[in-house]
Amino acid sequence: MLIEACCGSADDVIQAALGGADRVELNSALFLGGLTPTPGCLEAARTRATLPIMAMLRPREGGFCYTEAEFDTMLRDARHLLAAGADGLVFGCLHADGSVDEARTRELVALAEGRDTVFHRAIDVVPDWKRALDALIRLGVTRVLTSGQSPAAFYGAAVIAEMRRFAGNAIEILPGAGITLQNARQLAEMTGCTQLHLSHRRTVTDPSATHGAEIHFGGALYPPEDCYKVTDAGYFAALKQLFNEGDE
Repeated sequence: MLIEACCGSADDVIQAALGGADRVELNSALFLGGLTPTPGCLEAARTRATLPIMAMLRPREGGFCYTEAEFDTMLRDARHLLAAGADGLVFGCLHADGSVDEARTRELVALAEGRDTVFHRAIDVVPDWKRALDALIRLGVTRVLTSGQSPAAFYGAAVIAEMRRFAGNAIEILPGAGITLQNARQLAEMTGCTQLHLSHRRTVTDPSATHGAEIHFGGALYPPEDCYKVTDAGYFAALKQLFNEGDE
C-alpha cells in the first residue's frame, strides 16, 4: 500500500518521511483545503527528505474556475516549483458549469514534461465523473485524487471502486479525505485501490506568542496563536505497520 501524506510545510514533509510515508503532496494553508506552496518551502523539504514531492497548484480558496490572472499565476508557480525539484504537479481546473477545463489541463500536463500530474478533488464536484475521467485519461493525467464525490472517502467507497473499474489501467485512482487508522484497511479492501492520501497532524506549542493572548493575526475564527500543527510521524508509522502486518 502506497501512503501519500498531505503536507503543509517543510517540517510536515520531514515528519512524513520519518513516519515512512511513500510520497507527499506539498501545500500551504491546509485549513483552506491546500494552496500553492512557495518554491523555498519545496527546496527546504527537498534537501531534507528523499521521498517524491508533488506540488499543489491552487492560487486561492473557493472553487476551481480561475481568472486569466489566476491561471497565469498557476503556470508561473508551476515553473518555479518544478525548477525547485517538484516530482509532479497537483491541480484542478473547471469551467463555471463544473466540467473539466480541458485546455488548461492540457497546458499544465505539457508543462510537467513527463512528470506525474494529479487532478485533485475538483473531480468530486463535477456533474459527470465518467465524462471527467474520460477527458483526464485523454489528456494524459497520471492520477485522480477523490473522495468518491462524498464528504469522506469511506462514504464514497462504492463510487471510488466504480471509478477504479471504469478507469482500468488508464489512470490511477487515489482515495483521499477522512482516511484514518481505523478505516484505512477496510477502505482499501472496498475500493481495490493500492494507494491512499491522508493527513494527520499533532499540535506543537510555540511560546513566542503567549504574552499577547488577545492578539490575533488571522481571520474571525481566532485560532490560538501559541501553537501550530505538524505532521504526526508516529501516526504514519502506525499506518504503514498496519498494512505491513496484513502482508505477512
